[in-house]
Amino acid sequence: MNISIVTVGKLKEKYLKQGIEEYIKRLSAYSKIEVIEVPDEKAPEEMSLAEMEQVKKKEGERILAKIGQDPYVIALAIEGKMQSSEELASTLDNLALHGKSKIAFVIGGSLGLSGEVLSRANEKLSFSKMTFPHQLMRLILVEQIYRAFRINRGEPYHK
Repeated sequence: MNISIVTVGKLKEKYLKQGIEEYIKRLSAYSKIEVIEVPDEKAPEEMSLAEMEQVKKKEGERILAKIGQDPYVIALAIEGKMQSSEELASTLDNLALHGKSKIAFVIGGSLGLSGEVLSRANEKLSFSKMTFPHQLMRLILVEQIYRAFRINRGEPYHK
């Protein structure tokens, strides 16, 4: 399985980079995984709704350019479906069984994802009703992907 995580913005925090690198190293035994960063759109602190939509649209264009037509796309969105770790594992297992070997997870910027990206997504996944920093979501996502592979292989992992 080839997994890509397409995400807005550059990760600056060393502790998050280290955690993500550790899980990507662990995942290499199960899958090819890459993190693709697209630049975030520079925007003023105070914006109108129209300006916010414009920022999301520009970031969305960058995301879509990196995804292409082949992958099964799972967008992280607060309005998405919440799943347990076991359900995510089952989702990934079912995708593999049905020949979906390329999966792209998408994490938007601080304003979220554009309508175009959400329309391209095959499904929307929510980790919580809470809002998390998009940088932290990278670490949470790679950990959950790692956990899913461990679950699917019947290998032990802390609960």
